Amino acid sequence: METVAVIDYGMGNLHSVERALTHEAAPGQRILRTDDPEILREADRLVFPGQGAAGDAMQALARRGLNRMLPELAASRPFLGLCLGQQILMEHSDESGGVDLLGVIPGGVARFPERSDAQGRRLKVPHMGWNRVQPTGEHPLWHGLPETPWFYFVHSFRVQPRDAASVAAHTDYGETFASALARGSLFTMQCHPEKSAACGLRLLNNFLRWDGDAPDAPQTP
Repeated sequence: METVAVIDYGMGNLHSVERALTHEAAPGQRILRTDDPEILREADRLVFPGQGAAGDAMQALARRGLNRMLPELAASRPFLGLCLGQQILMEHSDESGGVDLLGVIPGGVARFPERSDAQGRRLKVPHMGWNRVQPTGEHPLWHGLPETPWFYFVHSFRVQPRDAASVAAHTDYGETFASALARGSLFTMQCHPEKSAACGLRLLNNFLRWDGDAPDAPQTP
């Protein structure tokens, strides 16, 4: 039986992610929420969700000894980072005066600046609610989704990858920011698929069936 492990480090509503994955799981797949390093090391695919502060998340990972193993795991099997789980995979966050992160993806995390929309209305931070995701090219996790699907966001910070080729999707909120990243068997999104209705469930379904084979750089169709 294939094990799909949801990494439990005490940050955010992991139950809703687990429930959504269980709903989409194929026969022969077991969804398991765990912080056990041995189970995580043996899992066939991993989901790294989270909500909250980057500093607290790094401390929680360190207490469980997960900060040292996650970079290796993210490079060795299908790995999905969601929301805070996307940000923690970067190198550094500006949050709370500066936080060193896992360093899996080159680049940083910065807070949204104060901005206004085209009508001059101030855009609130956090960015909260439904917004369009604009894929940069083909990827197995976009299969069966609309050309610009809607996903649900709640975040004050956004990733700023150094390598533009790693950006799998953009979203507009006063600026164009990277809302999804892809590198080999690693895929990350800033949004919450578990709260994103049919599009979110389809993306999770695609992940559960993805063999991890994808170009390092998304190719424009």
